[in-house]
Amino acid sequence: MEAVAKLRNYPTSPRRMRLLADEIRGVEVEKALALLEHHPQHSATPLLKLLKSAINNWEQKNEGKSAADAQLVVKTIFVDGARTLKRMLPAPQGRAYRLRKRSNHVTIIVDSKTN
Repeated sequence: MEAVAKLRNYPTSPRRMRLLADEIRGVEVEKALALLEHHPQHSATPLLKLLKSAINNWEQKNEGKSAADAQLVVKTIFVDGARTLKRMLPAPQGRAYRLRKRSNHVTIIVDSKTN
């Protein structure tokens, strides 16, 4: 039985978050945790917490089973765009450039390898 965890409105561009999401898609949970824990990109920290949350959600759904014994896999992970804050940046000759501060939503689904 699969478990879902969601991260909403995280203030990083979706493209940066997708680079990390692509690295852990389809990977075993233990390997993904190790990869995210030592990854230099700052987006790795919220993804690590989200993955741990998904593992705990799986353990809550499957009472009496341990996540370590079940050989969990990151079945699905996707990153969607969220709200964009629009700000103005001063430019030469009295003009202004639009600055778009992007954010994203991340959804992660973990499931046991046997399914």
